[in-house]
Amino acid sequence: MTWLAVRIQQPLDRLAYRLTGGRVTMSSWLSGLPVVMLTTTGARTGQRHTLPVLGFPDGDRLIVIASNYGRPHDPAWYHNLRSNPRATITVDGRTRQLEAHELTGQERDRWFEQAVRMHPGFAVYRERASNRRIPVMGLDPV
Repeated sequence: MTWLAVRIQQPLDRLAYRLTGGRVTMSSWLSGLPVVMLTTTGARTGQRHTLPVLGFPDGDRLIVIASNYGRPHDPAWYHNLRSNPRATITVDGRTRQLEAHELTGQERDRWFEQAVRMHPGFAVYRERASNRRIPVMGLDPV
């Protein structure tokens, strides 16, 4: 299923996002999970990249998890945020500027477990990605 999700989920989410004026993605509509459109600046290219990710609200900030479907490497957007922490997110048609930082220790663990409760797939991703510790990023308003 991961192979299929990686290849069709993001294109379908982008299409639904465009068709609804940035108000909804296919994944959020089908699952009820908080999918947001994250725009990062490429670490090597400097180009802007927008893709759907699960974004868990925490007051004014947003938490995103770099699970990459449990694949053995971190997703590109994680590397982009480490190189260029400024990003934008679009939720419900509204865009905000944010700055990323990696969560560590108990805060990281608490958010990862909370994400597992909301989407049990994260437990599967953790098992699959046993060669790496899945990063958890906090995105704070600028």
